Amino acid sequence: MPDSTVNRVTITLDSTLDSVDQAEAMAEQQAARAGIPEDDRYQISMAVREATVNAVMHGNSYDPAKKVIVSFENDGSSLIIRISDQGAGVDFDHLPDPLAPENILRGSGRGIFLMRSFMDDVQFQKHDTGTELTLIKHLPTAQTGA
Repeated sequence: MPDSTVNRVTITLDSTLDSVDQAEAMAEQQAARAGIPEDDRYQISMAVREATVNAVMHGNSYDPAKKVIVSFENDGSSLIIRISDQGAGVDFDHLPDPLAPENILRGSGRGIFLMRSFMDDVQFQKHDTGTELTLIKHLPTAQTGA
């Protein structure tokens, strides 16, 4: 029997940059619905945008046959966002430090850093069928116990 305290929305997107805008807009909508303050909603939207860009570009390599799956789940204490691609994936344990002097002027490599800065938890999981990134933001009422 489904848990009535969990609200989940899942969308399947093409491997295009237009899909990034769709995922970002959905993140804003779901964060607002969860009662997250506006400043935090902006950060969540940016984290989802960066994760979706990575899924489209690096995961799926813009392959039109591959999809990006984005799900938003509100379990009453956290907003849990999962972004999955169908590509080869990235070695997240060996990413260059975007704040290192040799990387400061690079035009890429800051997405994971931003996600980790904006979200309460960021998890990566490689599967045979691609990579799943989980972004977690605790809800304000869950933090205060209200």
